[in-house]
Amino acid sequence: MSSHGSSDEKAVATHGIEPAPDHSVAVPAGHGDVKGKMEKEVYNAELYAAIAEANINPWSMTSLHLYFSIFVAFCCACANGYDGSLMTSIIDMPAFQDVFHTGKDGIQVSVIFSLYTVGAMVGAPVAAVVSDKYGRKKSMAFGACIIITGMIVISTAMTLPQFVVGRFILGLGIAVMTVAAPAYAVEVAPPHWRGRCTGFYNCGWFGGSIPATIVTFGTNNIQGPYAWRVPLIGQGLACVIVLCSVFFIPESPRYLVANDREEEALAFLVKYHGNGDPNSRLVRLEIEEMREGIKLDGIDKRWWDYRPFALTHSGRWRFAQVIMISIFGQFSGNGLGYFNTNIFQQLGVETVPERLGYNILNQVLSCIGALTAVCFTDIMPRRKVLVFGTFACAVTLAINSGLTAALEKQGFGKEGVVVEDMSYAKGALAWYFLFNIVFSFTYTPLQGVIPTEALETTTRAKGLALSGFIVNAMGFINQFAGPIALKNIGYKYIYVFVGWDLVETLLWWLFCVESQGRTLEQLEWVYNQVNPVKASLKVDKIVIADDGQVVEKIVTE
Repeated sequence: MSSHGSSDEKAVATHGIEPAPDHSVAVPAGHGDVKGKMEKEVYNAELYAAIAEANINPWSMTSLHLYFSIFVAFCCACANGYDGSLMTSIIDMPAFQDVFHTGKDGIQVSVIFSLYTVGAMVGAPVAAVVSDKYGRKKSMAFGACIIITGMIVISTAMTLPQFVVGRFILGLGIAVMTVAAPAYAVEVAPPHWRGRCTGFYNCGWFGGSIPATIVTFGTNNIQGPYAWRVPLIGQGLACVIVLCSVFFIPESPRYLVANDREEEALAFLVKYHGNGDPNSRLVRLEIEEMREGIKLDGIDKRWWDYRPFALTHSGRWRFAQVIMISIFGQFSGNGLGYFNTNIFQQLGVETVPERLGYNILNQVLSCIGALTAVCFTDIMPRRKVLVFGTFACAVTLAINSGLTAALEKQGFGKEGVVVEDMSYAKGALAWYFLFNIVFSFTYTPLQGVIPTEALETTTRAKGLALSGFIVNAMGFINQFAGPIALKNIGYKYIYVFVGWDLVETLLWWLFCVESQGRTLEQLEWVYNQVNPVKASLKVDKIVIADDGQVVEKIVTE
């Protein structure tokens, strides 16, 4: 039961907004006897009816302000994406090697890459506490400050120890930002924009990775250490934007309700989800569900309490979704992207400028795949996308590795052997690009959507912190083992991901809970069922009038 009490016990008027009348938001039940009307299957009749009546103006000033709020969260993902493509290019620069002498693979390169993820793993539990105690906005600002500190340390380094310490500090900062930012994006978005808003947040990876590849491509022509210092300084740009903007955006309404600030939460919903109408059906549905589903004494008030993830049926199923997307989203072959320049070299791309150019092309193509998926995230079933998309990842990687094997049989890479027909190399390169497009379409938006939807408000920060820990643990494996594996077994390392992607496909089919088409609070019913997967696929049949309004929910005897 909610700890808020009844609506009569607590006033919710603020800023001149009167409390909404206690009208039911339920859709009238019937047997589909209304003649001449269209029938439709939806995941939740009440939400569909509320959205049909909401008619939020996407170009109003309040909607534009909401987009700006999502953009601030997007910048947090940009900071993470910038680093994800930065080091693979910097390691390849002769100017960097002249100072640090790390080589392009092996143990020292592994340490440089992996200390970032170690810092993020250490920072994850702290990130949850900060986000729950001080709010999503302040957490994003705090993370930005840490990253700027790390940027200063790393960009002024002339010794390897200082460089890796800077990488560790950067990881701490990104942990704080990437716990607060996705929680903020999913909690401020209207239910029918949630997939696009949260998916767009996660596409911030490309908002950082593409500029990183372009900057390093340009600075590679600079003589001396500023060839790699300038790109490292650029790592602070997204954080400066966050710091300058975070004070001009609203706080998450769900955070406000969880911290006994319901009046402010209602004001937010009326302004941004209800077109200024406190009687909006969507506003009434959301605030009623928040009152019922969010507890003032939830585990977000106890920094040490992670028990629901293990001790409750709902918690175990919710955390299963988090575990799967966190592991699969990092270990489906996309971790090879940290070493794109090495892979391109193995496929016959000989010069540094060519490899950096191909790295830019790969990022742009992947971004196109991700943004295409974002456009359809609110209408595509999550479960089908993950099942079929992961299988397609396995197929594209298998073809890539097969073509690379054929290239090796021709003697490519062996001393004194000249391969005149490079068609296998070109084919392998094309299929590697296609894999990245497929992966980005399948996973990039949903890496932000799935964990934030699976977690309820009082466990969201802790769950995202655990997700961040898992993601970075997988990143550590990718970044530490990747250079060593590529050095020792070359392209055969890809076979590991082909087999694992097939396992992932099966696990998504068996255990993925469909979350599209429901509010965050309505998912509580789904996860409380004996079989949440089956419950998540249950649909309501509704009758829609000529004006698009829902007039009836069909019930069967």
